[in-house]
Amino acid sequence: MNSHAPKIRASIQPLEESAINRIAAGEVVERPASAVKELVENAVDAGATRVDVAIADGGKTLIRVTDDGCGIPPDELPLAIARHATSKIDGSDLLNIHSFGFRGEALASLGAVGRLTLTSRAEGHDAAELSVTGGKIDPVKPAALSRGTVVTLRNLFFATPARLKFLRSDRAEMQAITDVIKRLAMAEPSVSFTLRDVSGGGEGRVIFRADAVTGDLFDALRGRLTQVMGREFTDNAVPIDADREGIRLTGLAGLPTYSRGAAVAQFLFVNGRPVRDKLLIGALRGAYADFLSRDRHPAVALFIDCDPHKVDVNVHPAKSEVRFRDPGLVRGLIVSALRHALAEAGHRASTTVAGATLGAMRPEQPHPPRVYQMDRPSFAARQTAYSMQSPGFADMQTTYSGRMVEVEEVSQETDETPREYRPLGAARGQVHENYIIAQTEDGIVIVDQHAAHERLVYEKLKTQMTQNGVPAQALLIPDVVEMSDSDAARLFDLSDDLARMGLTIEPFGKGAVVVRETPAILGEVNSHALLRDILDELDDQGEARAVQDRIEAILSRVACHGSIRSGRQMRAEEMNALLREMEATPYSGQCNHGRPTYVELKLSDIERLFGRT
Repeated sequence: MNSHAPKIRASIQPLEESAINRIAAGEVVERPASAVKELVENAVDAGATRVDVAIADGGKTLIRVTDDGCGIPPDELPLAIARHATSKIDGSDLLNIHSFGFRGEALASLGAVGRLTLTSRAEGHDAAELSVTGGKIDPVKPAALSRGTVVTLRNLFFATPARLKFLRSDRAEMQAITDVIKRLAMAEPSVSFTLRDVSGGGEGRVIFRADAVTGDLFDALRGRLTQVMGREFTDNAVPIDADREGIRLTGLAGLPTYSRGAAVAQFLFVNGRPVRDKLLIGALRGAYADFLSRDRHPAVALFIDCDPHKVDVNVHPAKSEVRFRDPGLVRGLIVSALRHALAEAGHRASTTVAGATLGAMRPEQPHPPRVYQMDRPSFAARQTAYSMQSPGFADMQTTYSGRMVEVEEVSQETDETPREYRPLGAARGQVHENYIIAQTEDGIVIVDQHAAHERLVYEKLKTQMTQNGVPAQALLIPDVVEMSDSDAARLFDLSDDLARMGLTIEPFGKGAVVVRETPAILGEVNSHALLRDILDELDDQGEARAVQDRIEAILSRVACHGSIRSGRQMRAEEMNALLREMEATPYSGQCNHGRPTYVELKLSDIERLFGRT
């Protein structure tokens, strides 16, 4: 390390056992959350149905994990804190792993850097206790315990004080511990978890609690995810259940409109093990690339189950990364399963959008709001009101009503054919030449006409691309667009792909491009703005993305030029046609950037705004 030091060869000597354990602890126990992870995983591997975790001072002074698992016989306690001693594998097959732990390093490493006490009682044996302080093992002695195991770790890193300087605040360490417990709780719905902060002594304060959930796979999983991630997530997520060549993918994936500003709600599991794997995160990003802008992140909880021989979990000291035998198969499964599930969601958008809208509309109440009991207008009065509306809307007066029962009575008198269910309702008006107001059976819908049509055009372009290419329209007078030679060269490199999109370009002297055909679906377009947007998209992407991803990103930019512009007045039939097309088009609940295309407000919510409940 020091170039000025004399180069004297030192003799090779084996390290002392205590030094070996401290070195191993540096890999296994990075911070208090790492110790909690190892101890809770041991409890789950022991068959525990209840795990209680007590923490003091962010885990720096106390970590206590109590479980009701199978326990450890007194004569095996010394082996439990010995390095590379375990009951979970026999060493003959390091790939056939069905437990969280398998290396036998955790307890030995914790005992080397802290004050560890292990109390346990196995069935048919008396309870016993073993203490380890800085690697020094005390004799086994009798203890009092009804069942299971209690592991108490005090003064973490007291034997390596330099490590304490690298720990963060108590609050930050507690947050990391909570994240670990939540991930393990999601992996084990049938186990009850409790996390307490006992910094002040006594029973402490409950930080997190998740009771055991029963039921079939999806019911138990949904119940546990509701406990951990909140009902808001499960209400705005689609179920995932797909398999391919012996690999199964299950879980819940949030709608694109239920995205986050950071990747804090992405939970991935392989054979029940929480992981933070680059391959899986990349596949997740690819699956949502068509629906979210680069600064938004999806919320998911995905579980991959496969034969243990198809994945190597022994490639990272903390076992947080894995290596698949066929990574392409796993990535393809994730991308296709997520896109298929989101397509089946159709025009569905996140309910949180409506909640945010109502919150913005609700005025501050200095006093409790008065509740008014008001009569609803009669059906005849509503008919008169409809007839006074702008032309084009009066003919829809019997189509929808805020009261379902009254509509059914009218339909029996005027038309015996059953009325078609239309989730997005019927258009009632347009405000600010950009937002369509539609009335549904139990509320209203506000549609952003530009964002909605942009998604519809994009989906049509993608469909046409996968078939015979996008139909093109020849320009009577070709457009000449001036640009730099480098920009023109980049466009000509993609000329074949652009031609499949319906955009035909040719060289036109130095620093110019002539546009001869444009996509027919776009109608009249500004060729200069279209080519500039394509170049901007190429700049944003760089050269790393796959060709198909780049094509779809360009299509997204192109779709913007063919969508209905803000400020355009629309006729009633145009607005209703847009609503019907949204209902029939997958992913129409969000625009190409992940923003919602519509907001639905229930009548009951609107009535609460006006104090009519």
